Formats: sequence, structure tokens, C-alpha cells
Amino acid sequence: MKILIVGAGATGGAFGARLLQAGRDVTFLVRKRRAEVLRSEGLRFRDPEGEHQHHVNAITAVDGTYDLVVVAVKAPALPAIIEQIRPAVHEKTLILPLLNGMRHIDQLAAAYPGQAIGGIVKIVGTIDGSGAVVQKTSMSAMTIGALDGRELPADVQGVFDVPGVSLAVVDDVLARLWEKWAFIASAGVVTCLFRGEVGDIIAAGGEALVLQAIAEAESVAAAAGHPVAEESHAQGVELLTAPGSPFTSSLYRDLQHGDPQEAEHILGDLAARAAAYGVPTPLLDATVVQLRTHERARVRQLQPSGL
Repeated sequence: MKILIVGAGATGGAFGARLLQAGRDVTFLVRKRRAEVLRSEGLRFRDPEGEHQHHVNAITAVDGTYDLVVVAVKAPALPAIIEQIRPAVHEKTLILPLLNGMRHIDQLAAAYPGQAIGGIVKIVGTIDGSGAVVQKTSMSAMTIGALDGRELPADVQGVFDVPGVSLAVVDDVLARLWEKWAFIASAGVVTCLFRGEVGDIIAAGGEALVLQAIAEAESVAAAAGHPVAEESHAQGVELLTAPGSPFTSSLYRDLQHGDPQEAEHILGDLAARAAAYGVPTPLLDATVVQLRTHERARVRQLQPSGL
């Protein structure tokens, strides 16, 4: 099976490295600068067990068709990627996006009807200063499934059944996607609205507001027909109310570092769906306005000033 991974960042790079280690036929579609690094130095991957270096095929434009396209980019890049991968997609190609939220599912389903499948990953990773992909903990899990409830082809199921990846193939991946979205949206609201780590927010007396943020996100999921399971709810509450916890959301970290944000994809889209369902979400709405205000100011500062 020919596999195209779009993006070789923390997620695409880490799971791509596992596939390469298992002998899978993998090509990376990346930007020019990243391609130059991968061609000259290979894909350097480090996890708690050691470091590995892989020779990779890195391209900047699609060079043919593929059987599986894995999309592992930030949400703002997705519209361009949808068009960029067209030459890679034949009638039986499946597309596996590894993004948060649900907007990407709608976008890919519209562009490639019946060819997108659902995927969720759990990994703590980054790209270090040297360009190496670093998996910080032993956690490396992936959940995949067909969006229409059908069984995935056996060869697709087997692609990620490799050492170093805890794989689950499920028939309710839509529900799983909504559960993850509800959690990351709650975490984004809590940490971006109050601008801090969970432990500091709880110490400042914010527990009731944290619980309200969780309730808002989960109410939207329920209105969409995908109520969050009690076990997932309990895990979310525990993580977002733990005294002394240094936990922050990826949205907040991107905000701090000035990196591209997924605020519209994760929070803006959820707020829009809440409004459509008639679900009140005042904390979510306030956070969306705050992040949009921040983004407008950031863009204005980047513009050259008049003489």
C-alpha cells in the first residue's frame, strides 16, 4: 500500500517514523524548507527509548496516486491541502485526517465524497530546535474507523498495526471524535480565557467556571447526537480541575508562542454549531471573541506601518 503523509511535524513525523520502522511504503508531502531538511538529514525521531534516523522520500508536489493519504497538518493549512492532494487521490484512495474538531471532516467529505475516514491520535510530541521529531512520553495511540459505520478494509486496518503504536479500530469513530473535540474545546476555553495553567486557575478559585466550560462543550456534543460518555467526562473533569497541575492546552501554547492557531477550527466552529442548535455557551463565546481580537491585533502588528 502506497501511503502519502501530508506534513512531517510532531504528529505526521512520529507516526510516519513508526511506519518506516515497520517497512511501510511512505512518502512525505511537505513544504520546501522541511523537504530540504528531510532529504539532507533524513527523518530523525526520538522517543523515551532512543533515537532513530530514517531515509525518507520527501516531495513538495504530488508525484502520483496513493492508496492512503494521511493529513497531519494544522487546520489553517487544510483548504490548500485539499486542493494540493487531488493528483494523489484515485477512486479507491482513502483519506485519514489527524486533526482536531469536526470541520475538517465536513470539508474533506465535500471535496472527496465517501473517501474520508475518521482518525484520532494521542501523542505528546514536538519538533526540537534541530528539526528532530520528539515523542516526549511512551503514549502513542491511534483510533480509526469508517465514518459511515462500515468496516475498514483489512489492508487499511493493518497499516498502523506496527510496533510503537497502540491501535484501535472502532465502529463509532464519530462519537470518539466528538468526545475529543468536547475535551480540547473545554481545555482551550479554560486556559485561553484565564490565560494560565490548570493548577493556577483552580488555585485562583476557577473550578466552578472550569466545570461550566466542560458542561457547555458537552452540551453541544449532546445536541449533535453524540453525548460524551461518563468515563470520558470524568477523565476531562479530573484533568482540568487537578490542583497544582501544569496542564495547558495546545491552543494556549500556540497563543503564547505566536504559532498558527486552530481557534476557529476548534472553538469558532463549536460556537457556530452551538448557536445553530440553540445551546447557550457564554464562556465559549467569550473565548472566541478574545482569540479573534488577539488575532486581529497580531495581524495588524505584522503589517508595515505607513510613512
